[in-house]
Amino acid sequence: MTIVRRPSPLGELVSLRQAMDRLFEDSFVRSRPWGPNGEGASALPLDITSSADALIVEAALPGVPPEDVEITVEDGTLTIHAVTRTERKDEDGQTLINEIRRGSFTRAVALPSGLEADKASATFEHGVLHLRIPKAEAVKPRQIRISPTIDGQSTTTPSDPSSETTSGGENQRRDA
Repeated sequence: MTIVRRPSPLGELVSLRQAMDRLFEDSFVRSRPWGPNGEGASALPLDITSSADALIVEAALPGVPPEDVEITVEDGTLTIHAVTRTERKDEDGQTLINEIRRGSFTRAVALPSGLEADKASATFEHGVLHLRIPKAEAVKPRQIRISPTIDGQSTTTPSDPSSETTSGGENQRRDA
């Protein structure tokens, strides 16, 4: 007697489902930021961080000279516009892959309130733009000191750093 194994129809459905999952994942979930002809999630990737003193923006601009980058802040919106030069050699032959960005691209981001855009500074190093926008004094975090309370009375520390309180509660001046 000969045993014949037939492929399971469920196995074909599973492989079809895996193929569809890969198709959707490659198309939508893991979109390429530097796809052909400027396609992708973002033409200008940014890192934005906030410190106690400023908002820091870093933009990746490989191949773009600093003189071809324009930065504006208007009505609470930061706009970075860059232009790449379209110098490309025309060669005899067919292009197989064309992924290098050429032309102009712009990125606009809404900024939080309380920034002093007129005091912003920018540097450009190794294809990365570093932009620092200081925060206004009104929005910077402040530390509030707590004065100790003894028997319902608030005690304050002396404003003169050269004086100190003795155990009797009297102030004595230290001579330096």
